[in-house]
Amino acid sequence: MSGGLLVAGTTSDAGKSVVTAGICRWLVRQGVKVAPFKAQNMSLNSFVTREGAEIGRAQAMQAQACRIEPTALMNPVLLKPGGEQSSQVVLLGRPVGELSARGYHGGRQQKLLGTVLDCLAELRSTYDAVICEGAGSPAEINLRRTDIVNMGIARGARLPVLVVGDIDRGGVFASFFGTLALLSREDQELVAGFLVNKFRGDVSLLEPGLDMLHGLTGRSTYGVLPFRHGLGIDEEDGLRVSLRGAVRESTVAPPVGEDVLRVAVCAVPLMSNFTDVDALAAEPGVVVRFVDRPEELTDADLVVVPGTRGTVRALEWLRERGLARALASRAAQGRPVLGICGGFQLLGEHIEDDVESRRGHVDGLGLLPVRVRFAREKTLARPRGEALGERVEGYEIHHGVAEVTGGEGFISDDGGHSLDGCRVGAVWGTHWHGSLESDGFRRAFLREVAAAAGRRFVPAPDTSFAALREEQLDRLGDLIEQHADTDALWRLIESGAPQGLPFIPPGAPA
Repeated sequence: MSGGLLVAGTTSDAGKSVVTAGICRWLVRQGVKVAPFKAQNMSLNSFVTREGAEIGRAQAMQAQACRIEPTALMNPVLLKPGGEQSSQVVLLGRPVGELSARGYHGGRQQKLLGTVLDCLAELRSTYDAVICEGAGSPAEINLRRTDIVNMGIARGARLPVLVVGDIDRGGVFASFFGTLALLSREDQELVAGFLVNKFRGDVSLLEPGLDMLHGLTGRSTYGVLPFRHGLGIDEEDGLRVSLRGAVRESTVAPPVGEDVLRVAVCAVPLMSNFTDVDALAAEPGVVVRFVDRPEELTDADLVVVPGTRGTVRALEWLRERGLARALASRAAQGRPVLGICGGFQLLGEHIEDDVESRRGHVDGLGLLPVRVRFAREKTLARPRGEALGERVEGYEIHHGVAEVTGGEGFISDDGGHSLDGCRVGAVWGTHWHGSLESDGFRRAFLREVAAAAGRRFVPAPDTSFAALREEQLDRLGDLIEQHADTDALWRLIESGAPQGLPFIPPGAPA
């Protein structure tokens, strides 16, 4: 078997990432050797593979659904927005420059089609099946000429296409029909059918519409997935999705101690890897919310300043909003603050940035004795160390190089030599994303926070973030197994789109 499938969507956030992960987990439980693939991803949520390549976090989680290690082949092109008009282009895990949207879609994107097809071919030669995820909608007719992630990759690799629609938004039948009818005849030949996502209610009430859709398009619906809370994995930039993620919604157990712990996350511009706080929210009794006003920090026991692709811009935003003063006041009172990656950098004394913002010398918040210089070479690593007497591991994605001139080291090696970060009183900073997923370290850190905040909060002794992730991925696999036509899905993956599918006019405009 050397099968494949492209999961497309009628819109962004239709559920492509979770459906792809669910199909991957269902297949691997059937004994199929499967891998995920997304030719091009636009996201500020990224991950570092073991070989030091940067890819989208959604593909890393889909690889976990497949029970394999993620590699750069699974997401050969990653676009990291740096503002309204430009993005950093990461090719095969390494940044290769900044491009405007016009510059990228004006020629560079199409030149990458050969690269992404080669990556897909290499995966297909290694795995029994490759489940590909599209981006946005395949019917974005203004971008079809240079498309390499939807019908461009489907045509290039002869992949059958399953179109996912979010019925919770309304208008799903029009979206399915309109998506198909705006594709060229050649593209339509590969669209095998539809998958309804997030349905609430009695499926029998939907069936007449599905029958009519089949009559109009000649294509079957491969399943109706019910609405389920907490099925979002680490998608692209959907803060709303992350806030509704399973890790957060699963923590219905009461706190172990007498108090809850309130965590406020500053929603800085160009926020990246905000999924770092999912591990905090996994703890019973920890309440996590995203904030953008200084008064929202008042009752917080811990304030997290997360990563950002615009450290200097985030600094200005914190000052404009009055959050900078609120953070300084917290530090002076010995109330806990944690900065992660870009959030760590802006807590320092000053930043020399001739790379990201090109603003040169910029004063930081001065809460940590740290000086940051932005290097042109990006640091990409998967380090391990020790902090607060516990083992900790994470991943690094940053241009800023920190020189720590005082305070205490935060994360050290086995010999006690500082590896990363800084601590002064109840203010901590680290470049390591994902460190809070280390269960022992997270519990130790929360005990420190509770003590500094004067809260009688006790971390649960048995919360396993990795186990929660596995449980979440199994729920996705269950959803496909129980509510999709898996026999038809198997045939589609193995044999491709059915022959003789009708053309639905008008087709793509000339």
